[in-house]
Amino acid sequence: MPLSLDRTDKALLSALQGNARLTVAELSERVSLTTSPCWRRVKMLEDSGLITGYQAIISPKELGYGVTAFVSLMMASHSRETARSFEQRLLEIPEIVACHNISGRYDFLLEVVAKDLESFGEFTREVLQTLPAVKEIYSSFSFKSVKPLRVIPVL
Repeated sequence: MPLSLDRTDKALLSALQGNARLTVAELSERVSLTTSPCWRRVKMLEDSGLITGYQAIISPKELGYGVTAFVSLMMASHSRETARSFEQRLLEIPEIVACHNISGRYDFLLEVVAKDLESFGEFTREVLQTLPAVKEIYSSFSFKSVKPLRVIPVL
């Protein structure tokens, strides 16, 4: 059951999604609270599991990743053990920056970064094709990111 949020909680979440480096003083000013109640509310949102962490947003391009691919994978087997083995292996591959178990023709959708098309091809042959029970791989490439930030609507 979702946590019941009031207007102030929603304002805190929106402000933190926009800039997680805000100090408690800056945050409290934005939501019209004094610092102590503001800190307590943020702590409650963290403890409830609604805020699951904070991270820096890094430019793949500036790190030399010129290719972002969306890779659809179809599994040959859907056994519980195969799924666990497959998912555990995915967690160990840093080039896979996101993964979703999906419905439809394919079983998984991966977001993968690579230096260039040649290195993506090598990655596909040497990594993706060696994953447990992979039957089919279909790749699409991103021309540009239209909405790069993952901001969850706070309604």
